[in-house]
Amino acid sequence: MNEKNKLYDISKLPEGLEKVGETPFMTDKTVFPDILKNHMAPKNKLGYIVVKEGELDYVWEDEEDNIYTVDAEHPLVIYPERYHHVILKGAVQFKIEFYKYEIKNPHDSTALRPGEQFV
Repeated sequence: MNEKNKLYDISKLPEGLEKVGETPFMTDKTVFPDILKNHMAPKNKLGYIVVKEGELDYVWEDEEDNIYTVDAEHPLVIYPERYHHVILKGAVQFKIEFYKYEIKNPHDSTALRPGEQFV
């Protein structure tokens, strides 16, 4: 895919949120496998993918036709209670930051939430 065809998310991290944790930097070799599966952010937390090197693809399960590119210039906000997964296409170094974010939507207690141990 060339640069013109890449889709970037334009959401911004809301101001004033309290950072409550983050994963260590991961690579295509050290990524936590559950991130590559269908999962949700930890309960009442907003995730923020920060890429240091390379790029990755990100998919919201409810809009599978849109594959977002995440790179150093285009971080991505992960809203709670929405299934998603990450696709690695090559060498990458990234982490996920977590912020306290209360929502009124009901929680899916059956969801895989691989970031919980970091908050």
